[in-house]
Amino acid sequence: MDINVFRGISTLMALAAFVGVWIWAWSSRRKAAFDEVANQLFDAEEERIHERSLQTLINEETSK
Repeated sequence: MDINVFRGISTLMALAAFVGVWIWAWSSRRKAAFDEVANQLFDAEEERIHERSLQTLINEETSK
């Protein structure tokens, strides 16, 4: 067994791992989890905006 056989086997293993991750990432079972993670940034930003607006309202009410 020479180095070229080892290179071929390692290339096939890397290709199999890549295809496995690709199938896992695009499976319909993972869609809901990925959508939730993708929207977490927006949810956090909306929460900060909401908190800031509530604080502004509270400050306006107390200053009257």
